[in-house]
Amino acid sequence: MAEFWDILDENGSATGRLHERGKPMGKDEYHLTVQVWIENDKGEYLISQRSPNKPFPNLWECTGGNAVTGDDSLTTALKEVKEELGIILEPQNGRMIKHRLRRCNACNHCLADVWLFRQNVDISTVTLAPDETSGVMWANRDEINRMIDEGTFTTWGSFAHMDELFEGV
Repeated sequence: MAEFWDILDENGSATGRLHERGKPMGKDEYHLTVQVWIENDKGEYLISQRSPNKPFPNLWECTGGNAVTGDDSLTTALKEVKEELGIILEPQNGRMIKHRLRRCNACNHCLADVWLFRQNVDISTVTLAPDETSGVMWANRDEINRMIDEGTFTTWGSFAHMDELFEGV
């Protein structure tokens, strides 16, 4: 079944047009993506490993995905975490910390909303979606920065290191 996205302008305003995933987007057309960081009381972040059958296989990342037609940023953040990890996040525990145009090798048409949820999660209750994720773990900023430097963690071109991502937060 085809997936459709709302086409946005560079300011994030809906144009009233739809885009079918997988087809090229036009010049000055964008779609909404989210990156979701879950931080526990120890200052660690829940990261997941991409399934081996996905592009960029076996790399670690924060949870994220594309907003489908009609979904806003928060709805997408909550839905992606539930779909990929089986975790139900409490909306009041999250806040959007960044909104920016993201240009990377994977996509030049993303408006990325970065969410931070402060919520403790029992890692033993995580339910991996086999077509999406193959592992999950807690890692602190230094560990994630090391993984970025080693090339085992993908930032999707959004930031070079964790300090940049959380600057001003």
